[in-house]
Amino acid sequence: MASIEEFVALVGKPVGHSDWLLVDQERINKFAEVTEDYQFIHIDPARAKAESPFGGTIAHGYLTLSLLSYLGSQVFPTIENKAMTINYGLNKVRFLNPVRAGKRVRVSIDFLSAVEKQPGRFMCTFQSTVEIEGEEVPALVAEQVALHVMEGAV
Repeated sequence: MASIEEFVALVGKPVGHSDWLLVDQERINKFAEVTEDYQFIHIDPARAKAESPFGGTIAHGYLTLSLLSYLGSQVFPTIENKAMTINYGLNKVRFLNPVRAGKRVRVSIDFLSAVEKQPGRFMCTFQSTVEIEGEEVPALVAEQVALHVMEGAV
């Protein structure tokens, strides 16, 4: 638990990294169902092995991106007296390396900025890097923006 002042003091520093999370074929198939993206490189292991350069199925890029919410929640401290956090968007996303089915990923976060836009409303920007266990090139790098709203500023 951190005060908003302690939280803002993390700007300019690496905040840390999450635990590893398995991205298995079941997770990929469920994402395909939700998004109706049934491209064979995601859901057909035999065909992906035979016809793609990946040697098997890979996670959807947007699946990997969507994991930032869960993985990021493990990294930042809980802010005292915070009413809510609003996902404000992304300034930049680059997909650098596919996540092959059966690989584990984690996020590493650097806190770039925090600006109090209105009393009790802090616009925060951070860089999230999704690492793939055992690989040098990360899956993606994203610059995320979140609005932290303190109690009484709703």
